[in-house]
Amino acid sequence: MKPIIRIITVSILLTSLIAAQEKGTVRGVVKDSLSLESLPFGNVFIKELNVGTSTNNRGYFVIPSVPANRNLTVVVSYVGYKKKELRVLVNADTITDLEILLPSLKIQFETIEKIERIIKENVPDVGKIIITPKEIENIPKGVETDLLRSLASLPGVQSTGDVSAKFNVRGGETNQNLILLDGMPVYYPFHAIGLFSIIDPDVINNVEFFKGGFSANYGRAISSIIKIDTKDGDKNNLRAKLSASLLSAKGLIEGPIPSGSFFVSARKSLSNNILKKFVNENDLPIDFYDASLKINFADPDFFAGSKFSLHGLMSEDNLKYSDLIKPDYRWRNNIWGFRIFTLGEVPFFLDFGISVSQFKNEIMPKQSGIKPKSNEVNDFTISTDFLYVLDSKDEVSLGVDVKSFTTKLFLLNRLDFQIDAGADGLGSNAYLNYKFLRFSDIGIDIGARINLKDLAAKGDLIEPRINVTYLLFPELTLKSAFGVYQQDISTIVDEREVLSLFDPVFIIPDYMHKSKALHYMAGISSKLSNYFSINLESYYKKIVSAPTLNENKTQFNQPDFLQSSGESYGGEIQAKYKTNQIDLSLSYTLSRAFKEVEGVKYHPRYDSRHNLNFSFTLNFFDDWQFSANWIYHSGRPYTQQLGYYDKLLLNDFLYDYKIYESLFPIRYFGDKNTARLPDYHRLDLILAKKINLGFMKLNFDISAINVYNRKNIFYFEQSTGKIVNMLPFLLTATVKAEL
Repeated sequence: MKPIIRIITVSILLTSLIAAQEKGTVRGVVKDSLSLESLPFGNVFIKELNVGTSTNNRGYFVIPSVPANRNLTVVVSYVGYKKKELRVLVNADTITDLEILLPSLKIQFETIEKIERIIKENVPDVGKIIITPKEIENIPKGVETDLLRSLASLPGVQSTGDVSAKFNVRGGETNQNLILLDGMPVYYPFHAIGLFSIIDPDVINNVEFFKGGFSANYGRAISSIIKIDTKDGDKNNLRAKLSASLLSAKGLIEGPIPSGSFFVSARKSLSNNILKKFVNENDLPIDFYDASLKINFADPDFFAGSKFSLHGLMSEDNLKYSDLIKPDYRWRNNIWGFRIFTLGEVPFFLDFGISVSQFKNEIMPKQSGIKPKSNEVNDFTISTDFLYVLDSKDEVSLGVDVKSFTTKLFLLNRLDFQIDAGADGLGSNAYLNYKFLRFSDIGIDIGARINLKDLAAKGDLIEPRINVTYLLFPELTLKSAFGVYQQDISTIVDEREVLSLFDPVFIIPDYMHKSKALHYMAGISSKLSNYFSINLESYYKKIVSAPTLNENKTQFNQPDFLQSSGESYGGEIQAKYKTNQIDLSLSYTLSRAFKEVEGVKYHPRYDSRHNLNFSFTLNFFDDWQFSANWIYHSGRPYTQQLGYYDKLLLNDFLYDYKIYESLFPIRYFGDKNTARLPDYHRLDLILAKKINLGFMKLNFDISAINVYNRKNIFYFEQSTGKIVNMLPFLLTATVKAEL
């Protein structure tokens, strides 16, 4: 019996070994067939095996453990592109690399291309939203098409007002969001008093927006992450785009270079007349520009499987008044980054980056009586990220970054006391993440972020994160997430200011704890068909600590900042119906937010109980497109001015017999943020037309903002009690030419 047992045992081992060897890996990238731009978050499916995955933010995908020595059918689909099928022979113990080119689909009512269901439905993604450039274009414009302004149409996101593109996410402050452009931090990404961002939407390839619960590879923010990846530039043809609006003109040139591609984009202000509509017909003499460029290089004879990218972004705003009693303002960004992306001989990805981000903001008082202020930020970061895909489909990722950060802050307070402060720090974080994706009905993303800078720092050493997705039924998915998040860099936000033009960036001082938040999230998503989906999410966010401005400071020895805490919770529901012709979305958010400072608990200014958004896009014949967007939110809190009282000035009391002339009116207020403004609502429309002249494509659009001229209150003037409203009815237009 022993020889027989040995033979059976050896046979089993040999069979297992042969079976293990008879598998391979399919890896590839999906691109636009004309420009060779990558197509992120598309669907890749092997028909015979009924398995598949999604492309990542760079358009790459990996399908491991594919049976070898078989001809298989790979099906690739992407919204707005023709579906493609190709036959692939997978060899054992090798990676079969594919470059799949998809032709774009001309949208017509007679031709409806089926939109494939996303295959990788077990990927944990609660709190994550993917935004495409097309979706940004469909949002009616205030003046310019803009990513950050379009975020206000998403559930859980609150705009700070018509005049600003700043935003709050799920009860967090505006300074608790992190914006990454090709991995580079952008500290003040706004033009024209914050009206829109410095990032040209024409250079955006894709956007990942994390409203909370994000995994361990993202840090230094306690509310949200906006990850923006720019396109590479057309790799086949030299192309140019020119466009103009009522505010600015811009241009973009892109094309091939030896073993690579490039783009250069620039925008410059033309006229300020349209800006008067945003500031109650007051003059706003702003002059601004921004410019960005990207150069890509990939040569198989030079570091095969690697791609090198150089990216830069520069911007500047100058607000200069001819009137000497009005101060001047200036702010500028200078951001540069270099990245290396590498594919390994195994299912392995390496992403290495170096970035420099500089920001400077200053106020020049002239004869206004306003005190001078200036703030300067210098950020130098080196980061390395690894991703390995196992045969089981599980993913292991790890990374480390080193950040050198310095700030300078100069200002005079009301008593002409000079503050000339600076701070610098060297920080380092590492993370380890594991995604369990081996089972088709469950996905687990578990990891931790480790703060390596200072083990004795006033903060937690480890930030654990977990995100779980479970397919209860093929059409119904349950999701949940928990995480600890910390932030050591912030900006000064003064809740008393209606519109701020000076938001200095600073390192949280040693006498305070780091900003820290706990996220608890749960959700349900349902795909009732290939075109209709419903997503429901609930959240609870506990702000353990965050710096806030000391509004009641009266003495030099009192701190500039106080420790605050808070909490926010709510629920969001969004229903979407999407085909090639119609894009319909309806979302509702019910939320509450609280903030506590020195034992006083109140609703912050961005707390709004009910938020409703309806958006609709229709593609007509002959390249006509119509979009509508209606926004509603219930009244936000404010501190009500109750009246005046006369204060007796006693400086010259012994020498002044007319005491009544020494009375000075003083305003007094109710409890902080106990009153609420009226409800806000607004309807915006956009009509667009494309014309193909062969040698040139023309795009026209006209936007109608606040169509029924709703008088939404912005603020009350404290001295007069006069109501100042937000944006009235406004028509804007844009024309774009593509060569």
